[in-house]
Amino acid sequence: MTGDPPSRDLPSRDLPSRDPPSRDLPSRDLPSRDPPSRDPPSRDDALTRIAQALERLAPPVPPPPAFESADAFAWHTAPDRLEPVLRVARVEIGLLVGVDRARDTLLENTRHFAAGLPANNALLWGARGMGKSSLVKSVHAAILAEGHALKIVELSREDLPSVQRLLGLLRPAPHRFVLFCDDLSFSHDDQHYKSLKAVLDGGIEGRPDNVLLYATSNRRHLMPRDMIENERSTAISPSEAVEEKVSLSDRFGLWLGFHPCTQDDYLAMVRGYCAASGLQIDEATLRAEAIEWQATRGSRSGRVAWQFFCDLAARHGVRL
Repeated sequence: MTGDPPSRDLPSRDLPSRDPPSRDLPSRDLPSRDPPSRDPPSRDDALTRIAQALERLAPPVPPPPAFESADAFAWHTAPDRLEPVLRVARVEIGLLVGVDRARDTLLENTRHFAAGLPANNALLWGARGMGKSSLVKSVHAAILAEGHALKIVELSREDLPSVQRLLGLLRPAPHRFVLFCDDLSFSHDDQHYKSLKAVLDGGIEGRPDNVLLYATSNRRHLMPRDMIENERSTAISPSEAVEEKVSLSDRFGLWLGFHPCTQDDYLAMVRGYCAASGLQIDEATLRAEAIEWQATRGSRSGRVAWQFFCDLAARHGVRL
């Protein structure tokens, strides 16, 4: 008798699943591969950026200076501007000792110019610390005290190439200006002096009638002596070698020399400062301390006298 074999109940086995176990991984916001949608720049935006770039390259013309705001100005470039100086660092003209001739000459010349009369450009040259710059500023203050409307504009040597732009601002103004250039000198490869020549005497336009130039320098010909001798010895035509640069100093109508002061002048400066500030001190003590101070400095000048007085005033509790 044939039939199906009897069935057997086999024990079940938990076989491992082939699927990998699930892991709770942190979700990450992956960046979309699609590029972000950007609107193309409008024509107005492009024109605005072009206009801004042009203004940076060529800024608009600044408004004319407000000359009524001050009596002194400082010329600056990049951008060109005249900044008012409300408080000028200067001393009273009566405290300048030992420069009587230069003081009287420059004062008279400036007085003529302020009154609309002919006047000369002036070069104040000579020993350092003898009051060349102080005299220019003091003369300006004295002219103002006399009731004349006179402005002073300081021009640094490094800004000489821009002097024509400065004159363009001063020429149409209804005021009279003293253009003040302090510590003027040139080296052998310096070309700044060419910018100054037209201001002094040359050029088609010439110097404006309402502008006068005062310059100070430690050198009479605005260049070192060894430079002059070197060019004379190496040039084919020695007489013409330095004529171009020396001619700059020749264009100043006034040459005012400042020489080292004597001990009596030095002590007179110190006494004048003490009297002006009300500082009282024994004469013998003042003389001894002042002489000792200038001996330690190795020089004797108006600047050294002022430095000694500042130290003396501080030790006596006097405010300047």
